[in-house]
Amino acid sequence: MPVPASHILVFSLLLFSVGVLGVLTRRNAIVILMSIELMMNAANINFIAFSQRLQNMVGQVFSVFTIAVAAGEVAVGLAVVLALFRNRDTVYVDEVHVMKG
Repeated sequence: MPVPASHILVFSLLLFSVGVLGVLTRRNAIVILMSIELMMNAANINFIAFSQRLQNMVGQVFSVFTIAVAAGEVAVGLAVVLALFRNRDTVYVDEVHVMKG
């Protein structure tokens, strides 16, 4: 028995809302990056749900590309956070005003 599309969309909405809440309320750069990943995964769930509903593979292919871009974003984001920690000894975005070398 397949899961109804409305249930998948509500789950995606809740996941995206948790991601937005994390971005807006947290100060730790690592938690903010994880919240952005949650929002991207919610979008991927929507792509796959609509792809399944329309019997079209375009949404699934687009989700694979989004996951590949997210992997690159994680690598660059982690490098920025590590550089930030080495230079400022903190990963809290409130305490970092200027990033200059």
